[in-house]
Amino acid sequence: MECKNLWFYLFVGFAFILTACSKKEKEYDATGTFEAVQTVVSAEQSGTLLRLHVDEGTTIAAGQEAALVDTTQIWLKICQAGATKEVYRSQKPDMEKQIAATRQQLAKAQTEQRRYRELVADGAAPRKMLDDASSQVQVLQRQLDAQISSLNISSRSLDKQMAATDVQVSQLRDQLRKCRVVVPVGGTVVEKYVEQGEFVTAGKPLFKIANLDNMTFRAYVTSQQLQHVRVGQRVTVFADYGNGQRKRYDGTVSWISSQSEFTPKTILTDDERADLVYAVKVAVKNDGFIKIGMYGELRFANGNSQL
Repeated sequence: MECKNLWFYLFVGFAFILTACSKKEKEYDATGTFEAVQTVVSAEQSGTLLRLHVDEGTTIAAGQEAALVDTTQIWLKICQAGATKEVYRSQKPDMEKQIAATRQQLAKAQTEQRRYRELVADGAAPRKMLDDASSQVQVLQRQLDAQISSLNISSRSLDKQMAATDVQVSQLRDQLRKCRVVVPVGGTVVEKYVEQGEFVTAGKPLFKIANLDNMTFRAYVTSQQLQHVRVGQRVTVFADYGNGQRKRYDGTVSWISSQSEFTPKTILTDDERADLVYAVKVAVKNDGFIKIGMYGELRFANGNSQL
C-alpha cells in the first residue's frame, strides 16, 4: 500500500512540474534576425583595376578612395580634345586685318565722292563723275558688309566648335573622376568581389560595405501584439549565441510595417497559430559582438526577462 502511495505522489508531482513549466512565461515576445545597412560599391568606368585598397574586414570612411581604374585612354582623349580646340582657335579669322584693304578702298572712294561733289557744285566737273564716284562707294560698302558678315559667321561657327570641345573635355574629365572609386558611405567591408589587376566593366560590383556600428533587429509580431507597439518605443533585444548563451541590448523601435506577411519559417511568434505577422525594425547599438544574420529575441517589457 505504501508503494502505491509513493507512486501516486510521484505521478502528481511530475504532473505539477509539467503544468508549471507549460505555464511559465516566455522570455521573449518575438524573434528575428539582425541586419545592417549594406551598400554595394560598383565600378563606374571600364578598365584594368590598377589599385584596390580594401579587403574583407577593412573599415573605410565615407569619401575615401578605395580603388583606381586605368585612366590612360581617357587622359589621351582629353589631350586630343585640347589639341582639336587649339586647331579651331588658330582658324579664327583676324577680322580687322582681313577687312583693312576694303576699308581703305572705301575711305578713298568716299574722299573722291566728296571732291566730285564740290566740283559739280562749282560747275567744274560733269554730274556723271559724281554719280560714278557715289556708285563706287556703294559697291565698296556692300563688299565690306559682306566680308564682315562672312567673317562673323565663320567666327561664331568656330566658337561653337570650341564650346563643343569644352563640353567633350568636361565629359572626359567626369569619366576620369569616376575612375577613382570613392566610397559613398562609411562602414566595414563584408564582401569583396574582385582583385587588383582584374579588368572590370562599368556597373560591375567591386565590394560590399555595411554599417556594423548601428544594427537593425528585424522581428515579427502578431496582430494582437501590434496594438502595443509604436515607433520610438524602448525595448530589449537579446542576441542568441546558441547553447543558452544570450546577450542583452537596449533598442528602439524605428519602423513598423504597414502590411502583413506570412510568417517566415525561421521565425517563432507569441501565438504559434498566427499565419500573418508584421515586421518590426529595432535600432540597436552594436558593441562588436552582433553579427549580420544572427538570431535574436525581442522583449517589449523591459526588465522581466531571465537570461
